Amino acid sequence: MINFKRKIAECLAASVEGLLLEELEAMIEVPTDTKLGDYAFPCFRLAKAMRKAPAAIAKDIAEKLQENEIFSKVEPVNAYVNMFLSREAFLSEVVTAVLQEGSRFGGSDIGQNRKVIVEFSSPNIAKPFHIGHIRSTVIGNAIYKLYDFIGYDTVRINHLGDYGTQFGKMIVAYRRWGNKEDVVNTPIKSLLAYYVKFHEEAENDPSLEDEARATFTKLEKGEPEETALWQWFREESLKEFSRVYQMLGIEFDSYAGESFYSDKMQHVIDIMNDKKLMVESDGAQIVDLSEYNLSPALIMKKDGSTLYITRDIAAAVYRKDHYDFYRNIYVVASQQNLHFQQWIKIVELMGFPWAKDCIHVPFGLVSLEDGVMSTREGRVVFLEDVLNKAVEQTRAIIMEKNVNTDNVDVTAKQVGIGAVIFNELSNSKIKDYVFSWDKVLNFDGETGPYVQYTHARAASVLRNAGITEENAEASLGDPKKLALEYISSDSAYDLTRLLYAFPGIIIDAAERYEPSIVTRHIVDIAQCFNRFYHNEHILVEDENEKKAKLALTYAAKQTIKNGLLLLGMEAPERM
Repeated sequence: MINFKRKIAECLAASVEGLLLEELEAMIEVPTDTKLGDYAFPCFRLAKAMRKAPAAIAKDIAEKLQENEIFSKVEPVNAYVNMFLSREAFLSEVVTAVLQEGSRFGGSDIGQNRKVIVEFSSPNIAKPFHIGHIRSTVIGNAIYKLYDFIGYDTVRINHLGDYGTQFGKMIVAYRRWGNKEDVVNTPIKSLLAYYVKFHEEAENDPSLEDEARATFTKLEKGEPEETALWQWFREESLKEFSRVYQMLGIEFDSYAGESFYSDKMQHVIDIMNDKKLMVESDGAQIVDLSEYNLSPALIMKKDGSTLYITRDIAAAVYRKDHYDFYRNIYVVASQQNLHFQQWIKIVELMGFPWAKDCIHVPFGLVSLEDGVMSTREGRVVFLEDVLNKAVEQTRAIIMEKNVNTDNVDVTAKQVGIGAVIFNELSNSKIKDYVFSWDKVLNFDGETGPYVQYTHARAASVLRNAGITEENAEASLGDPKKLALEYISSDSAYDLTRLLYAFPGIIIDAAERYEPSIVTRHIVDIAQCFNRFYHNEHILVEDENEKKAKLALTYAAKQTIKNGLLLLGMEAPERM
């Protein structure tokens, strides 16, 4: 697809001396008011070199550009050259690109197959996979899809929380109050009940904490009985987690959690010792980061046991050695900002220049309407319950409204789970929010179901014309031969402008680690397509007019579908 900014810069180069093509391209603006043109070029910077008033320069440039066939109109307005593209040329370029590229429209190869790791979701073994985990899970999945779509070799890692003193607590609790049958039948809920009971009992009997620490020490040393219980808890938890990932359509390339690095920590501790980074503090080993305006980082406790930070450093070193990553992205809540600042700084001080390629992508927290979630107190909303309720509610709406669908259950799942995902990705990731059933399951307004419905509407129009994904190319013919004068209306042109912007939106969203940029854009496309649909009669008698309008409809449908898939959602053909 033509880069129109670059094309205009090439046109300007004939009239402007002393500036590189890249400089001219960077100066070109896109007016917020389309009445001022598709593009504008400010001439203030040229006044000194050309020894003319900016307005006079704009007038001269406009006269020369007017002759170029890519413009329908070029006019000087004060110090600006306002340029209006030829609608037919623009429409032809965009529609052709979408129809030819299909499911790859919006993608690129700028990643050059460089390795990018995305660590996301990462729930704790033997603890609830609750609504708070949905943020890392769906934001991380979208970031993975964005990077994969623009040509990076992307690896998805689920860094499971499967190590630490909480497993000492869980083992103690199971031995005192648990039974095998309950864990087999309801693994997470049973293990959560044991964990809650441990903390209740420990308030009256502090010796339980000492017992838990001693039990974890045995686990670290590989004692058979403790290791077997830990392995069992891990396997049973993963079974439950897998159900949720399957509902969300999410897969991982690696489930290497904290325990995977237990035999790799001595290596990084040796490096820190060689670099003389650690000092003793009350029997523990710390790295003093005060000169970097960071609090001290505890690396090893008095008893020699390690912490999250030690394991994260070991994980980063392993990933660089194993994957040789270009970027190592961590989608983890903003609560952990200090933790990431600390360990990334330590990796830098260890002498690894790639520390700068370890990127923390923070996001805001989820709370409940009646307060903050607490695993210790058992106050959680299970993510699986949220997804199931969303599907049930959607199914009820489909039945009530007699929605046209081939399979009610499939559509209910696509739309219900899509609504939950879209709700998560519709606002800036850094914002905190309060989880509300009413909001998640509200299908009106700028929601996932609205965008999915728009896709299904476009599919219906095409279906009524006998066009499917399989026969679209044959039915619509050569897009460069379409009678595009029939789709030069404002609603058609506004829609085409949004389709043209889509590839740039994908790159922007990836580089800013912000899927909501895609979410907002496909809402805009959906709204614009619906205006086009209402303003234009698409299935007309005239074959040339109908084919042109169907081509734009197909381009809009394909772009919405590509956007939904990048968010981790499905695009129903019927709704």
